[in-house]
Amino acid sequence: MSADDTAGRRPLPRGTFPAAIGAFLLTLAAMLPLYVYDRVAVLPAQGRFEVTMVADGAGYLDTSRWVWVDGVRIVRNTSVGAQAHGPDWSAWEMSVDTVVEGAMIDHWSRRTIVDRGTGRAVNCCGEHVNGDRAVRQAGLVFSWPPGVGEADHPFYDAEVRAAPVMEFQGADEVAGITVRRYTQEIPATQVPESAREVPAWLFTPGAEGTVTAGRWVQVMRTYWVEPVSGTVVNTHEARLETLRPQNAPGEVYLLYAELGLRENQIVGRAEQARVRSLLLRSLDSWAPWALGPVGGLLLAAGGVIALRDRSRDADRNGPGDAEEAGAPADSDATGGERVPSA
Repeated sequence: MSADDTAGRRPLPRGTFPAAIGAFLLTLAAMLPLYVYDRVAVLPAQGRFEVTMVADGAGYLDTSRWVWVDGVRIVRNTSVGAQAHGPDWSAWEMSVDTVVEGAMIDHWSRRTIVDRGTGRAVNCCGEHVNGDRAVRQAGLVFSWPPGVGEADHPFYDAEVRAAPVMEFQGADEVAGITVRRYTQEIPATQVPESAREVPAWLFTPGAEGTVTAGRWVQVMRTYWVEPVSGTVVNTHEARLETLRPQNAPGEVYLLYAELGLRENQIVGRAEQARVRSLLLRSLDSWAPWALGPVGGLLLAAGGVIALRDRSRDADRNGPGDAEEAGAPADSDATGGERVPSA
């Protein structure tokens, strides 16, 4: 590079660097809540998780002997495997196992397409409950949408194939964090396609043969949800299941349990909610409110510095340049005095 080229380059005005940083921070302050937040505040596209609920002092009907067994521990485990399904949805493969004393007493599976933004089921792409592909799932599947207001939400119960409302009950505290409490009540409802042959003497002492009976469930469930992240921190479920003969009166208990999350799961979910809530709050309010004023000050400071330098240069160069640029009007091109003509 020649010396002339170097000399011809004008240096950047003072104040350019702070002004550029300020403009960047202002842009970032606008982008975080308007663009980044919407892409972070969604359910993960893929992953695996389990929800294990335990009931001590429960009871169930041992259908191998048709004898009621009381005072046992029942474990209900829900396993979820999620895979990305397009840019906005996720496909959840869910299985629910109910176990007592090492023996499986109930199992069912479900495939649900979940909208990652709303947490609600989408009717699409091979959804089913226990192989029944005629179902049309609706409402929340498990998680609440982040930042949702205090409102009721339909919540799908796969066993009764319906989405009764989860009603907002108020604020609580679980594991040191503020949560919202929701309850859902399902009155005694027959489980579709649950009819089976059972001994007739279950309903009529001394009767012989079998009768066709259906399974009925009655549920009162409570969810505690961290509102900023939508994370379910704790759940409780009082469940009563019975057998009722078709076209005849009578019923017998099939299962009774008051199920709740394990303590270590509550603590783990509370910590997960705390971290995610902090991240979302930072993107939506804290970071923009901090970056915006700093960016504005830097941009203004850069502009002031540039204007001062420009004014200082004008004051320094103006008078001297005017004297050097002009020559006396009565001097000739050679610099001598002009001789008047005769």
